[in-house]
Amino acid sequence: MMKLGQVKELLSTKVLYEKKGISDEFIIKNACGADLMSDVLAFSSEKTLLLTGLTNPQVIRTAEMIGIDLIIFVRGKEPLAETIKLAKDQEISLFMTDKPLFEACGLLFHYGITPEKMNYIE
Repeated sequence: MMKLGQVKELLSTKVLYEKKGISDEFIIKNACGADLMSDVLAFSSEKTLLLTGLTNPQVIRTAEMIGIDLIIFVRGKEPLAETIKLAKDQEISLFMTDKPLFEACGLLFHYGITPEKMNYIE
């Protein structure tokens, strides 16, 4: 587990939009790193922090469908203005980091954020 403030510091994030009522004390237990929103939809079972390099509005729609409240865009990718507007409308916090997806996920794991439990389809 980590506090949001610790995550923001560890990943040197830039705040794109922070929803009302969330603080740096917010506890994050697990995370998901993916660039395919179909994977996030198919396998995500818990409300997590999502790390992704995909910056279009579909990311927000996916997060909204499964209850994700925090998204960090990796590789220094800036989301479209439409994506940020939609996140504001849906009250989903957005951050970005220059770190690649693998490194960002690795750092979070190293410092105590666990991977989400996956809903595997057999």
